[in-house]
Amino acid sequence: MIDPVTLATPFFILAVILEIVLARLGKTRTHYEGKDTLVSLSLGLGSTLAGVLTASVIFAATLWVYQHRIFTIPMTAWWAWGAIFFLEDLTYYWFHRISHERRFWWAAHVNHHSSQHYNLSTALRQTWTGGLNGTWALWLPLAFLGFPPPMIAIEKSISLVYQFWIHTEAIRKLPAPVEAVFNTPSHHRVHHARNPRYLDSNYAGILIIWDRLFGTFVAEDEAEPPRYGIVKNLGDFNIVRAVFHEWASIGQDLWRSRSPREVVGYLFGPPGWSPDGSRQTSTQLKAAWARRRAGAAASPTQAPVSVGADRSETVPG
Repeated sequence: MIDPVTLATPFFILAVILEIVLARLGKTRTHYEGKDTLVSLSLGLGSTLAGVLTASVIFAATLWVYQHRIFTIPMTAWWAWGAIFFLEDLTYYWFHRISHERRFWWAAHVNHHSSQHYNLSTALRQTWTGGLNGTWALWLPLAFLGFPPPMIAIEKSISLVYQFWIHTEAIRKLPAPVEAVFNTPSHHRVHHARNPRYLDSNYAGILIIWDRLFGTFVAEDEAEPPRYGIVKNLGDFNIVRAVFHEWASIGQDLWRSRSPREVVGYLFGPPGWSPDGSRQTSTQLKAAWARRRAGAAASPTQAPVSVGADRSETVPG
C-alpha cells in the first residue's frame, strides 16, 4: 500500500531546513529555537514508534468492521475517492474537536500544542498516546459503510500530509476563495493560539467549511497576533513532561476526587473543569475576554487586561 506520509517525509525534512535558512536570513518572520525544534523532532519520531505498536490492533478492528460492511465500495471508482475525501475530512473535524473539548482526549493531543513557536517543525509534534485512547474508532463507520481499510488509511495520510504546510508564519493570507474553503496557515495559526478570543476554534483538517458550518470558525485578526502554546505553558523542554503532563494531572485530580461526578468531570469534562469552579475552561476564558472587551469599549481609557494567563492545568490553545 502506498503511504503518502512516507513518500512526503523527505519533503518535510527539506521544508523545515529551508524555513530555518530563510528565517536566519531574515526572509520570513518565522522563529525557531534549537531546543524547541529538537523536542518537536523527538515527538515526531516517538509518535511514529508508538504508532507501530498500535497499528495492528487498529487495522484488525477496521478490517473486522469492514467484513460486516453494508456496501462494497471499489477503490478504483473516482466517485469513491471524492466521497471519502469529504467523509474522512468531516470525521477528522469531529476527532479534532473532541480532542480539544474533552479532557481525556486532550491529554493525548496537548503535546501538539505545547510549543510556544509556530513553524514547520511544530507539525511534527504528534501524539504518543493517541492510539490508546480510542479516538481511532471514529473512523470505523467509514469501514462499515464499505470503504476498504487501505483506502481509509491513504486518505488519513493525505490529510496529515496536507496539514504539514499550514504550520508556518512564512505564509500570511492566501486569496479569499482559498481562505473561504480550505484550511490555511492563517486559519491554523488561530487554532494554535492561546489568546482567549482564539481558543477552541478552527478544527479543520483540509476543509475549513466544517468550522464555518458548525460555528467554530474564528478569523485571524492582524490587530491581535496569535500567542502560541497552551494557556499555562510548560516552561521547559522536557520531552517526557510534554507527552505525559496532562495524564499525570488527570491522575492527581482523580486521586483527590470525592464522588463519581467529580471522576466523570475530571475525565470527560472540558479541560479546566473543576467541581468548585476554581479553574476556568476555554468557554469561561472566552466569555471573560468578551466581557473585558465590552468593558474596554465602554471605557476607552481602560488599560487592556490579560485573561487566562495563570492556570492550574492546561486547556487548548
